Amino acid sequence: MLKIIASPTKVEAVGTPPKTILEFIGHVNSSTSALSIAKMSSPPGWSEPGQVPDFDEFTVVLRGSLRVESRQGERYVAHDIAAGQAVIAPAGEWVRYSSPSPTGAEYIAVCLPAFTPATVHRDEEHPE
Repeated sequence: MLKIIASPTKVEAVGTPPKTILEFIGHVNSSTSALSIAKMSSPPGWSEPGQVPDFDEFTVVLRGSLRVESRQGERYVAHDIAAGQAVIAPAGEWVRYSSPSPTGAEYIAVCLPAFTPATVHRDEEHPE
C-alpha cells in the first residue's frame, strides 16, 4: 500500500556546532528499516566524530561543500565534495564528515540499510 510522507521529522544530530537532520524515510519518521533518506544542513565549522558504520551511505551535496575523510592504510585522506557532487561511503570503512567551508553544507544522505545510532559505531563509542 502507498505510504505518503507528509513531512520529515527533525532528528538529534551529533557534532558541533549542531547540524539539522530532517529524516524523510527511516526508522524515526516512517518506521522503515530497509533504508533512510535525510536532508542535512550543517553550519560552517561543523564536525562529528569518525565512524565505522554497518550501512552504506550515499551522499549528494546540494549547497556548499562537505568534507569527507577516509583512511587509506595508515593515512587519513580528506575529500572536499562540492555542490553537485556525490560520494559513497561503504559499510565497514572508517569515515568522518565535516563542513569547514564558510558556507557550511546542505546535502541528502541515503543509508542502506537505514541509519540507527546502534549501527553507526562512532569513534568515542569504540576507540582504537
